[in-house]
Amino acid sequence: MSSLITILITIIQAYSFLMFVWVLLSWLPDMQRTKFYRFLEKLFVPFLEPFRRIIPPINGIDIAPLIGFFILQMLTSLLGQLA
Repeated sequence: MSSLITILITIIQAYSFLMFVWVLLSWLPDMQRTKFYRFLEKLFVPFLEPFRRIIPPINGIDIAPLIGFFILQMLTSLLGQLA
């Protein structure tokens, strides 16, 4: 059971890292046209969409990724306590 939790934590951390990369790339207009960016967008938009419905962008600033990072960190912490 502990190894399964460790694998889940690793997957969540990798997902968080890729989301961070996606957010950074979103600040570079030229990168938004790449296949890699569009691939990442397909991974993260469905995850962030519920947060965007609750809290829409404020003055053009989307805080949904911050909420997403917070949720993923809480999930990682919870799984770490189970291990």
